[in-house]
Amino acid sequence: MKFDAPATTNPIDRLKIVGQPLDRIEGRFKTTGTALYAYEHNDAAPNPAYGYVVGASIAKGRIAAMDLAAAERAPGVLAIVTAQNAGRLEKGKLNTARLLGGPEIEHYHQAIAVVVAETFEQARSAARLVRVEYVAEQGAFDLAEARDSAARPSAEGFGGSPDTAIGDFAGTYAAAPVKLDATYTTPDHAHAMMEPHASIAAWDGDRLTLWTSNQMLAWGVADVARMLRIRRENVRLISHHVGGGFGAKLFVRADALLAALAARTTGRPVKVALHRPFVFNNTTHRPATIQRIRIGAKPDGTITAIGHESWSGDLPGGGPETAVNQTRLLYAGAHRMTATRLAVLDLPEGNAMRAPGEAPGLMALEIAMDEMAEKLGLDPIEFRILNDTQVDPEEPQRPFSQRQLATCLRTGAERFGWSRRNPLPGRTRHGRWLRGMGVAAALRNNLLTKSGARVRLDGRGMVTVETDMTDIGTGSYTIIAQTAAEMMGVPMENVIVHLGDSAFPVSAGSGGQWGANNATAGVYAACMKLREEVARRLGFNSEDAVFADGEVRAGQRAAPLGGAAAQGEIVAEDAIAYGDLDKTHQQSTFGAHFVEVGVDVATGEIRLRRMLAVCAAGRILNPKSARSQVIGAMTMGAGAALMEELVVDKRHGFFVNHDLAGYEVPVHADIPHQDVVFLDETDPLSSPMKAKGVGELGICGVGAAVANAVYNATGVRIRDYPLTLDKHLDRLPEMS
Repeated sequence: MKFDAPATTNPIDRLKIVGQPLDRIEGRFKTTGTALYAYEHNDAAPNPAYGYVVGASIAKGRIAAMDLAAAERAPGVLAIVTAQNAGRLEKGKLNTARLLGGPEIEHYHQAIAVVVAETFEQARSAARLVRVEYVAEQGAFDLAEARDSAARPSAEGFGGSPDTAIGDFAGTYAAAPVKLDATYTTPDHAHAMMEPHASIAAWDGDRLTLWTSNQMLAWGVADVARMLRIRRENVRLISHHVGGGFGAKLFVRADALLAALAARTTGRPVKVALHRPFVFNNTTHRPATIQRIRIGAKPDGTITAIGHESWSGDLPGGGPETAVNQTRLLYAGAHRMTATRLAVLDLPEGNAMRAPGEAPGLMALEIAMDEMAEKLGLDPIEFRILNDTQVDPEEPQRPFSQRQLATCLRTGAERFGWSRRNPLPGRTRHGRWLRGMGVAAALRNNLLTKSGARVRLDGRGMVTVETDMTDIGTGSYTIIAQTAAEMMGVPMENVIVHLGDSAFPVSAGSGGQWGANNATAGVYAACMKLREEVARRLGFNSEDAVFADGEVRAGQRAAPLGGAAAQGEIVAEDAIAYGDLDKTHQQSTFGAHFVEVGVDVATGEIRLRRMLAVCAAGRILNPKSARSQVIGAMTMGAGAALMEELVVDKRHGFFVNHDLAGYEVPVHADIPHQDVVFLDETDPLSSPMKAKGVGELGICGVGAAVANAVYNATGVRIRDYPLTLDKHLDRLPEMS
């Protein structure tokens, strides 16, 4: 189905099932422990061996010698696979570094061997007996030191051109009556998902099956086939349930490749899971940034010039953190520029993490907006609304399909009690606690991606959906079932959903906030084809037929839905494909985050008190699961603001705090009352579902809202995340 004209009234608009806050249909499997994750498919892959990964203990250099003898003699060891005996391998197209290193070492904990044994404990014990001699080389591990050598990325990346320029930014900024020029930093962040990267591999002749934790199965199939130099049709990936990914599992990692190599070597299924330090140092992370923001304005608050520059680092051949993206769209201003620079660093690979670009970019931009509002003597919310725009600031002839940013800000202000905020920082105190409120705007683009599905109808009126879409804890099973149920006019219990198998039609996959809208639109397309065949078999005109209550009706006539399949199952397959609507209109989601904090006047301890998110993100397909997505994202944003930081050993080039004991993430005690409001919005230009996405919007701006609240409470402006005690303790107001 080609979607190239705005959606009109369609079966989804009945909203009998879509749009309802239904429980997640896989929830009972997860809470009873019967949902199978990648490492748990024991029945499908009986009698597995276990692999344990050996990682490089240097960040850059080469292997001079590797002694495997003691490890090979260890009890239970079946094989040890290294780059020397694995056969010729290609580098994955979506990997910056090779997943099996040697003799060249590209980063710390790059996999250099997998020890395979009868038990996990035997494999782990033997891995410690592998002896490696290295020739280390000097590496670059400090973004601040590498900043001056950073260069313009050689190609357009996620978000478009590395540099943009509209009008005369330099001249207009220099002439502006009110100016801000400030630099902000964000550190490296870890995804820290609950389920580590894990895989089981099994071969049947020259055909490989991988049960693996992966967000994008079609991408994974292509890269596994490429690395192993086999045909794509001989690779099958299965990811029925994924225990969190946040972008780290968009790409195949070392666990999958090494499991496949080990299984091919031993002739048995092999399990490989990356232990937690490897999740941090071997897989991807969100890169650190240095961001300079300049804003020029008239005394009335009108922005005349806005510029945003960002520096980040990655391995040779990698890409930048696109932290300037949102600045191109969020506020008006005739004269504007953005610049992205990439430094070569020999740290583990940097790549996508929840809301890549916008999440760290808004951590800087939205502090800068508050700082500028203070210079102008304006309320931060009114300053943002004053500079709102209904058109793309870089292409004024291109309007937004929907843009309710001002409504998000005003709705949030009313609900949060913004009028009670003292605009003078450091003036509100309750006992030992300084109190403050902060706000930040949120933006995340709506991305359109082709997505397919197959739908089956049997004689009982049961509808089965098959698509390789994954559920990474986001509720994909449920919203896909809701879509099929609404389209075919059956109750939820009459829908069966099969996900996460590359043998099914290729979907959008889970990532970039595009999964829900595109995957359900693909199911919509398949259901439309199924409806046409059902109507034909039952003798109805498909345009007149109404599918409801398990029946098909037209005029005075009705027939059971299952009757169309009385002679055998009906199967329909289709995909949603998009025209140019996203080019004629800018499609984005918007939000506003509000935070109240308390800061202990003596110790500097920061405590969140309240959080509110107001979101305008198209039709909300399931308010219950959408709310869960947003409060989870808000929690991640709070972690990034207050505690999360991968600490770099700048001598040896690795992340020191590479586990959940040293890398702090929020726990229940850290998170106060959270509230989420979804504005009533549909976007006919987005898809037949008139939906967008919300899972990444929820993190955008949260960090800055926290930082702005801390400033309002204390009068201390912190521009370097996380907001730890050492950055403000000596600047707190005097105790009285």
